[in-house]
Amino acid sequence: MYFLLWLHFLNSGTKLRKLCLSYKFPIGKFFFASLSALENKKNKRFGRLRTILRSKYRLVILNDSTFSEKFSIRLSPQGLLIGFSAATILFILLVISTVAFTPLREYIPGYGNIAERKQILQLNLKADSLERTLESREVYLKNLLNVFNGNAEGKSPRPTRDTSGKYSLGNATPSKTDIEFRETYEKEKQNEKSNPSSINQAYSGIGGSVFFTPVKGLITTSFNIPDQHYGVDIVTRPEETIKSTLDGTVIYASFSASDGNVLQIQHTNNLISIYKHCSVFLKKTGDRVKSGEVIAIVGNTGEKSNGPHLHFELWFNGSPINPQEFVAF
Repeated sequence: MYFLLWLHFLNSGTKLRKLCLSYKFPIGKFFFASLSALENKKNKRFGRLRTILRSKYRLVILNDSTFSEKFSIRLSPQGLLIGFSAATILFILLVISTVAFTPLREYIPGYGNIAERKQILQLNLKADSLERTLESREVYLKNLLNVFNGNAEGKSPRPTRDTSGKYSLGNATPSKTDIEFRETYEKEKQNEKSNPSSINQAYSGIGGSVFFTPVKGLITTSFNIPDQHYGVDIVTRPEETIKSTLDGTVIYASFSASDGNVLQIQHTNNLISIYKHCSVFLKKTGDRVKSGEVIAIVGNTGEKSNGPHLHFELWFNGSPINPQEFVAF
């Protein structure tokens, strides 16, 4: 390697080259002549390739009858190579963009759409519910077998220290004052149910609240306590979003066989809103939600559901109230 560098240095020196090529140094003359021949051969090879790439050609399209020129274009191998490379890069970028930003990616193995994800989530919830149901039935069947075989369960162990004897001599009979108070309280409760003004006073804690409409739609079944229908059924478009009617905290979000996916939100003033037959939950237990915030998707889950709709309930102080008196559907 050092020898080659030294030869190149000798060949690059103009004065030294001229001196060695003179008749005074015949060996140097022979050496530099051979080196020059190798360089010229190498330069001729690259020059020939450069000439081929830069050669100009013209593509001409002629009329076969009149030999008149219809189209002509000047080309070169270098231009064709650059154009082909640019077209290839653009084609690759176009294919990648089409696959990445269009629905065509759903046809590639490994990708999925939103509907499939919702269906998978719904199937997972149903599978979990079926697993729990099977476990409970298995326990029930074991208990039945124990009863049929006469294998009664043993008595539960008694506490180590029984303190019930201290209160055995106590008088549990209600006093006259207690009886009068109970009668008065029951009469007031009956008057509240029959008097609308007293009902409005009972709802005074939530009378000033502005309720957000959970979904826009048509009410098919209204609030009816005798029929044990403690809410309203609202029919709307499938996959419609469900909004929270007030600010609150999600206290329950789970699946039941009869009502499907049920979500409950605890609001202020001891008020609870319930949303049944949802297809997908968008909030989980413990999440804080705002009024009008999307919490779930309308669905058709549960045995009591006959189509996509929302069953909406309001409970105040542990009692159901008519949502149509507070929410504008």
